[in-house]
Amino acid sequence: MQEDKYTELKNILEGEVYTSSLYKKLYATDASVYRSLPEAVVFPKNELDIQHVVTFASKYNIGIVPRTAGTSLAGQCVGKGIILDVSKHMTAILEVDEKNKRVRVQPGVIRDELNLYLEPYGLFFGPNTSTSNRCMIGGMVGNNSSGTTSIQYGVTRDKIISMRTVLSSGEVAVFSEEDKESILKKSQQKNIIGEIYKFIDKKLQDNTVREKLYSEFPDPSIHRRNTGYALDILAASKVYDSSKSQEFNLAKLLTGSEGTLAITTEVTLQLDELPPQKMALVVPQYNDYASCLSDVVVAMQHNLYTCEMLDKPILDRTNANAYYRNYRFFIKEDPQAILMLEVRGSTDLEIKEQVEALKVSLEKSGRCSYVVALYDSDVTKALDLRKAGLGLLGNIVGDTKAIACVEDTAVPLNVLSEFIAEFRILMESFGQNAVYYAHAGAGELHIRPLLNLKKSEDVKEFVSITESVAKLTKKYKGSFSGEHGDGIVRGSFLPLLIGKENYELLKDLKKAFDPKNILNPGKIIDSWSIDENLRYEVNREEPQIQTKMDFSDAQGILRLSENCNGSGDCRKTHLSNGAMCPSYQATKEEIHTTRGRANVLREVLTNNKSKNKFDSEDLKEALSLCLSCKACQNECPSNVDIATAKTEFLYQYKKEHGSSLSQRMFAYNIKMIQLGSLLPKMSNWIFNNKITSSWIKQIGNIASQRNLPRIQRPNFKRLPEYQVTQKTEVILLIDEFVNYMAGSIAEDSIVLLRELGYQVTIVSGLDTGRSFLSKGYLDQAQREINKNLNKIAPILKANSVLVGIEPSAILSFKDEYIRLADDKEKAIKIANKTYLIETFIAEEIKKGNITSSSFIDEAKEIKIHNHCHQKALGNQKDTFDILNLPIGYKPTILPTGCCGMAGSFGFEKDKYDLSIKIAELHLAPAVRKADKEVIIAANGISCRQQIEHTTTRQAKHPISILREALR
Repeated sequence: MQEDKYTELKNILEGEVYTSSLYKKLYATDASVYRSLPEAVVFPKNELDIQHVVTFASKYNIGIVPRTAGTSLAGQCVGKGIILDVSKHMTAILEVDEKNKRVRVQPGVIRDELNLYLEPYGLFFGPNTSTSNRCMIGGMVGNNSSGTTSIQYGVTRDKIISMRTVLSSGEVAVFSEEDKESILKKSQQKNIIGEIYKFIDKKLQDNTVREKLYSEFPDPSIHRRNTGYALDILAASKVYDSSKSQEFNLAKLLTGSEGTLAITTEVTLQLDELPPQKMALVVPQYNDYASCLSDVVVAMQHNLYTCEMLDKPILDRTNANAYYRNYRFFIKEDPQAILMLEVRGSTDLEIKEQVEALKVSLEKSGRCSYVVALYDSDVTKALDLRKAGLGLLGNIVGDTKAIACVEDTAVPLNVLSEFIAEFRILMESFGQNAVYYAHAGAGELHIRPLLNLKKSEDVKEFVSITESVAKLTKKYKGSFSGEHGDGIVRGSFLPLLIGKENYELLKDLKKAFDPKNILNPGKIIDSWSIDENLRYEVNREEPQIQTKMDFSDAQGILRLSENCNGSGDCRKTHLSNGAMCPSYQATKEEIHTTRGRANVLREVLTNNKSKNKFDSEDLKEALSLCLSCKACQNECPSNVDIATAKTEFLYQYKKEHGSSLSQRMFAYNIKMIQLGSLLPKMSNWIFNNKITSSWIKQIGNIASQRNLPRIQRPNFKRLPEYQVTQKTEVILLIDEFVNYMAGSIAEDSIVLLRELGYQVTIVSGLDTGRSFLSKGYLDQAQREINKNLNKIAPILKANSVLVGIEPSAILSFKDEYIRLADDKEKAIKIANKTYLIETFIAEEIKKGNITSSSFIDEAKEIKIHNHCHQKALGNQKDTFDILNLPIGYKPTILPTGCCGMAGSFGFEKDKYDLSIKIAELHLAPAVRKADKEVIIAANGISCRQQIEHTTTRQAKHPISILREALR
């Protein structure tokens, strides 16, 4: 019956409607602690689609949950009805009014990408959240987002000029500045718009109502606040209070209403001129919180663009994340808290003067233990560290997490220190050592208790802590919902926070806008209970998941998936830095994000009734387009390693369903190539002959557009003699890919290392198991792993290191080998002495063992594309450093993300188009743009294949480039 109902909707929409169990799992959660399976997920293409959805929902009395990036922390984006996701299609920047410094956009426009578009106009949209590279304007309006720059540029509500919306009746309404005459005229309309204006006008004319709003709502000096609906702001307009100068604009009321009053289809925003480009960050460190908070008042006497606080628990999390570990370079020793104070100016002198003045003020206060000033790219890195705070909190192994419930309090700046002192005493009474971070300059600290919401006693404490902090916030006339909204987690405390009379007023306002309660029901008004619809069943018996790979570092594969807190870092597009997630960047589908896959994995492992919990078609589909690039292992702040989880899934699923001939061919392709290397000429004729190659492609489900690899017979015996001058012995692993398909690179590696004075012991003929791992053949991979470790262990001496050439092969020793080896201790010992060849050479350069004197002095420009596994498990700067060694060489790392090839992925017929689409996002255009004289460097065999296939350019391995540069 339900399917028939939604067939009706499918037939009238241009966009897509999904009612499958897979999409329900994908959209059951956001970044909050809540979970609710929706009935359907809709991707509207336009405003008319949204009108149809609203009419449909009204007809069947179904709730609608508007959603963009889905990173809400209070449960705004979960619901039992229809998820209306505008992030896929409604992403247009419609108009720029350069003269009036305004822009009109659809709700799915990403904040950072809007600013990228506006940059040539010298304009930008100021509010800057930690999720700015994936958060969307619709979500920012719904939450009245602010972020780090609010002390300079205000919050989203301050920037709203007008909004075009669909009301609960299906009617379209545009809200902007209005005078009394306009309000009276609209209140006479015989429709829902008339009812809305009639209600508001009647209530706000009443002095008693206005005074009650002023007395109970948060202190007006707090610009970060989403407590209920902003009726107090409308009451303070000059229409109703002649002493005020503020215009009446219902769009200001809708801002922060979380989609409970209307659905936004267009927004017109006020812009600012671009800030001065020169900037510096002054970072004082503190040995206690009180000193840090007291210095906020001192710092805010200066013209700051950012005043942020990070505490020790957040800083400690940076050490647990490989990607952000390098970003804490400016931290000295082990402070309890730091402030990040950003200043900007037009000249270096102006910046210097501001920095010195700020330092003098801090030194006079005498509270900080150390202060440092950062400049240029170091500022960006430090601010990126702060932005990662939310996600890093999720990177806590086990069931106890930093819970978002009281993490949005904002109080007047002059009472911030007192408030926090009381807050700390309150938290200590609950036995909590809470986590503190965020926007100190705005009087708002994101404070999170550590709780295990799988336990009933912790759920009770969750409620008690939230209620106690609500009362404390009320005492200081603060806002309990500074910028993350009321939603579910704080909605039920509104009567306490704003008074019962005001709450009843807001209920009536909601009824005027939404008489059938179909717009995001259960949020803000008559909200769901704080302790219901939680993500995890309380006091459940934990599912026991048996795996082939060792997931003990995450306390099991289920908890690995549960580490995803929904922060949505994986939804950034190719216009942002990093590779995560390449399939999402190409498709813009939630199913192809790390978060989406983690959500489905968690749902399946928790609720699947099959004996083998991995036996799920939904999970198979969710993981089908994961390229195993491993970017999530590095770029996800919570280190949700979906690539490894996919490998385990493939193994488990194959146990139940077997595997296809093409899967077996890809898994065993190295074994076949090894045989082919005995007669390479005949093998290459078969591989490249039009008839025989087409047969192979048909059998193997290989894309007809791809060329099959050329096979070589390895031979490294004729290399010249050399002299050993270095102390370290190199055990050089000539992996299967280099051995049989890129022998010249092996030769370049051997010659280069020998010429640089290293004793080189060649290990070849081994299969690292990479092909088996990629297809989930873990029994076969494990045999190769144990064999390889047993061969290498005896020859790896105290003064020797294991060095490899192909990133995916050698870096397996530092990753999957540890998860699959019978002798884990041996695997770890070898992993600690394992290096990608570029990393080894870069380390030797740092030690002074390799210098520029070994290389020619000649001007050459090099563009570098690095393998995803190097980015995830190593450091791509190593490649830059070694190619920067010859004097005159000018290397540049291309910000290209994933190449889209990913081993066998790009060869497979059904994935070919996606593979090319990923390459065309950045890599292929960047290579084509490079002059012919520019050398293209790529250290992955798949990357070089993709570059040649999409651009006809021949990329070189960095080691080959370096060998050619030898004197």
